[in-house]
Amino acid sequence: MSLINTELPIALRLAQAIANPLFPKLDTALRSGKHISADDLDSHSYLLDYHDELETFYNRYQVELIKAPEGFFYLRPRSTSEISTSVLSELDMLVGKVLCYLYLSPERLANEGIFSLQDLQEEIVSLADERQLLRMVNQRSGGTDLDKKKLQERIRTSMRRLRRLGMVTALGTGDKFRVNEAVFRFAADVRTDEDPRAVQLRMIREGEAILHDDELPTRETVWDSLDEAEEDEEQLGLDI
Repeated sequence: MSLINTELPIALRLAQAIANPLFPKLDTALRSGKHISADDLDSHSYLLDYHDELETFYNRYQVELIKAPEGFFYLRPRSTSEISTSVLSELDMLVGKVLCYLYLSPERLANEGIFSLQDLQEEIVSLADERQLLRMVNQRSGGTDLDKKKLQERIRTSMRRLRRLGMVTALGTGDKFRVNEAVFRFAADVRTDEDPRAVQLRMIREGEAILHDDELPTRETVWDSLDEAEEDEEQLGLDI
């Protein structure tokens, strides 16, 4: 009888977590690969309150509910997970690392954490090798204006993907955005005794892929085509 009494409160807490009106939408977001940061106050508070119970819940799907040292939450599938996964492209990874570099920059505090797409593009071009960037768009790139335009379009597409993952928050209907702490998924090695911004800069210039557990839980249809992504952004009134 004592064993039943010991387990009953845990079962009740899990039932309360699932019965919470936030759960269906949040569960869908987590399974689609989204990272939940403190900016999403209600969902983040909910995950703080029910982390242990939901951790048990997701373990049944062979998925870990992770709370990162920076405070954001995300799902990390195991190799035996039944949840579909998606791997980010090389350019997506680079954009994520540059976003993390911006997050660590003094400019973030000066600008209240707000950047523009142009700020990001200029930072990417200044930090990374332009020839390498253009080859991500076209292996036979000759550095033409058309290739550079395609690169800008691809960066914008990467930003759409990273916004869906909760790495950035779009502001208004323009190209302004705020970088969220979830970008530290791209900087696991920054958690060292070295200067974090210097480490991140080295990783960008050396082309290191830092998202070691880079398989993200996601619906396979989330970004299967650029056309669908652009249509979705128009409906949301967001340009990035």
